[in-house]
Amino acid sequence: DNQNCMFQRSSAAAFQVRPTAKTYLRAMNRVASSASASSLSAEASNGESYDYDLVVIGGGSGGVRASRIAAGHGAKVALLESKLKHGVSPYFAAIGGTCVNVGCVPKKLMVFASRYPGEIGEMAGYGWEGATPGEFNWDTFMAAKNEEITRLNNVYSNVILKNAGVEIIEATGSLDGPNAVNMHITETGETKKVTAKKILIGVGGWPFKPSIPGIEHAITSNEIFYLKEQPKSMVVVGGGFIALEFATIMDGLGTDVKLMYRGDLFLRGFDQDMREHLKEEMTNNSNIDLQ
Repeated sequence: DNQNCMFQRSSAAAFQVRPTAKTYLRAMNRVASSASASSLSAEASNGESYDYDLVVIGGGSGGVRASRIAAGHGAKVALLESKLKHGVSPYFAAIGGTCVNVGCVPKKLMVFASRYPGEIGEMAGYGWEGATPGEFNWDTFMAAKNEEITRLNNVYSNVILKNAGVEIIEATGSLDGPNAVNMHITETGETKKVTAKKILIGVGGWPFKPSIPGIEHAITSNEIFYLKEQPKSMVVVGGGFIALEFATIMDGLGTDVKLMYRGDLFLRGFDQDMREHLKEEMTNNSNIDLQ
């Protein structure tokens, strides 16, 4: 019946979110030109040589920046990321990490879409007669969202990292001693061993789903970006900011939303005035059922 329970965790032409590839390229050139002439060497002080100066495991925000800056200063860098294209179940995320693939970027696009009915409702006061919200098309939105995330995947791989001189390897990695990494190649399944003077682990985290009856019917803030159909109803379990974000997003898009949290007021630890104001706004200006 197209219902979902979501647990929280702590371009298309329609989405005009630029900078362009040229902007990134100019930035990369500045980094490269300012790099020290005395580049890092893949040779240890004892004369032992390594395949790389630095191997970075994980291509999220931290891994991308660390590898890019190190390469800009002359280091020989390899970055391991299991997926270079987003949306592959059960991973969903890819190069660029949570923010690009299953976090900030697609969430903001959903926020923009969800605000439209409320903004249209205010237009009569500005002289726009007969303006109506229309009908939201989940498939159209998802196709546009996916195109934009694919564009960003390509910017990270083919502009930001490529022009910095980082070698990108589609693989996961596991440590094999203080200076060795076993690379598990995504495409072939084979394992290759490389050595590095330094190894950086930047693999990020994963949403937690408690071991309770029925948990197999729940989704997290990863899967919500790839649902084939818009849920007619949804229960959001949690009172953190991600829970509130998705509750208000899905309400704005027309889903029947219940928000459940165990305390007397959500956003524990945040400013009390803000918490109370948000509850008042959600009560008066949304259809969310707060429980």
